Amino acid sequence: MSVTDELLRNNAAYAERFGHGELRSRPVKPVAVLTCMDARIDPHRMLGLAEGDAHVIRNAGGVANDDALRSLVVSQRKLGTREVVVILHTDCGMRTFAEDAFAEELEAETGVRPAWQTTSFNEIEADVRRAVARVRSSPFLAHVDAVRGFVYEVETGRLREVADA
Repeated sequence: MSVTDELLRNNAAYAERFGHGELRSRPVKPVAVLTCMDARIDPHRMLGLAEGDAHVIRNAGGVANDDALRSLVVSQRKLGTREVVVILHTDCGMRTFAEDAFAEELEAETGVRPAWQTTSFNEIEADVRRAVARVRSSPFLAHVDAVRGFVYEVETGRLREVADA
């Protein structure tokens, strides 16, 4: 059985006991979380969130790139969030390679250089501050007064604040 088949079986069991059909797209708590896609991060459990409580935006590295900002803008302007929590983490896979070398590797293998950037990084606290600054400086975000940045320590499960509003 493939992993996808296992996931589908899990979903069938989840759907049998599903009780959240009344939830709306507007989150109960007016907050959006931008974090990494790392499998060790469970934003809902880490932050004590239930289904429907918050928007969670995830990408490789928790990078405040154009796509993440697009999601944050929709979250604020159309779905009522007012706060943004940026969470990067220790031992991130994005710290294990150089962006240019990865792009060259992909181009050598496929014949096409990616149009997107991976935005790999080296200094976690500085990268949190950079992500928070990028969110705060977006002209499209309506609420930038409550943007805070944290490092999640995968070794301990703790959040450490690095940048606040």
